Amino acid sequence: MPSDDPQLQQRLGEGPCFDAARSSLGERVFRIADLTSEHQRWPAYAPRAHALGVGSMMGFLLFTEEEDLGALDLYSRKPGAFTQASELAGLLLASHAAVAFSAARTHAQMERAVATRHVIGEAMGILMGRHRLDQEEAFGVLRRYSQENNIKLREVARMVCEQGNLP
Repeated sequence: MPSDDPQLQQRLGEGPCFDAARSSLGERVFRIADLTSEHQRWPAYAPRAHALGVGSMMGFLLFTEEEDLGALDLYSRKPGAFTQASELAGLLLASHAAVAFSAARTHAQMERAVATRHVIGEAMGILMGRHRLDQEEAFGVLRRYSQENNIKLREVARMVCEQGNLP
């Protein structure tokens, strides 16, 4: 379906996906049954989406208990294509997508944390060997340099690993 639609909703500041992702009213599903007719809720979006070939659509909030993650749009070329059963199926799909998205993001964050920890450990080892420091002292040197120069600790550690010492 239309790959331009998310950008259209973003540009206009309205549409089902846009509303689902930003709803403060607790709404989690937005349905436009017929994009061939005028719409009060999305007056700028509806005719432009129809011009892209959309007949009807639904937008679902992707969320977990902790956070809202974004939104999922489902499209049909045919007006009136989505029923109550379609909405239930969409909710199920959206909930699975939210869980998968959240898990993937958590996994990526954990991988970054492990990589950061590894770089910091390597930098500490370099400082310990070069300056005869213990672990606590080496970490203190990194932390102090980070704070005094307003550079993230992982960046200071990366520089030490690349240069063999503090810059």
